[in-house]
Order: sequence, then C-alpha cells, then structure tokens
Amino acid sequence: MNEDFPSEFEKPEQSPGFLLWQVSNEWQRKQREALSTVGLTHVQFVLLASIHWLEAQGAVTQSALASHANTDPMMTSQVVRTLQNKGLIVRSPHPEDSRALQLVTTALGRKSFEEAIVIVEGVDRDYFEVLGKNRDKFTSFLGMLSKNSRG
Repeated sequence: MNEDFPSEFEKPEQSPGFLLWQVSNEWQRKQREALSTVGLTHVQFVLLASIHWLEAQGAVTQSALASHANTDPMMTSQVVRTLQNKGLIVRSPHPEDSRALQLVTTALGRKSFEEAIVIVEGVDRDYFEVLGKNRDKFTSFLGMLSKNSRG
C-alpha cells in the first residue's frame, strides 16, 4: 500500500471494481448506440425483454418485473410508463390479483423485442468475442456475482 494513497492496489488496473466499471460503461455505450436505431434505450429493452420472457410463465406484474430485472421499483415504474406510451406494452387487470395490473406486450412490442434482441445479442457477440473459449466461464462468474448481489 502506498502511504500517500491508501489503496490495497498499486495501480487502478488491479482493482476488479474499477475494471468492472470501465467495462460496464463501454459495453453500455455500445448497447445504447446500437439500440438507438430501433428507438429503445438499453433499460427499455431489458424491461421489454423481461416482460416478454416472463409472460411465458404467466401474468406479469410490475413488482415481478422489477424483481426479475433487479431494478429499482420506482425506475421500473417510469420505464413501464414509457413502454406503454410507446405502444409496446399495455397494462390490464391482473387475472388473479384485483390490486395489481398485468403487463402485456403488444404486437408492436413483440416486433420491437424481436428486432432489438438481434441487435443486443450481436453487440454482445462482438464485445465478448475477445474472451474466446473463456466466455462461458466469464458468464458463470457474472452469474455468481448476480446471485450474490440479490442476497
């Protein structure tokens, strides 16, 4: 440890948190750029995709969506409103819980998802290509971090 700079690392490049921050910012920039061609932000895509995937398991509530995507409930609510205003989803009465609303993708929402998923997976394929044979191991490590962050 350098006495003038109280860090356990000699250089920032040795810090996994700093590297994760840099990588995450660059990956998000590439996703934002690519998704702008279909008029979606990355968070809009993630929540739209999550609704689409969760629909296969049953009625989707905003609470279930926030839990699945590990997003802040208030931010989720704002993005859900935006998706609704864009005509990509509708909110309708929940079939089993009269207090909740069900989120359902529209035909336009499914079309947008189908276009966007190709774009997102293409960016991922290009971005993570450098990992080569280590991609599956890297994905497994990310899964471990994701599970850990959910407690």
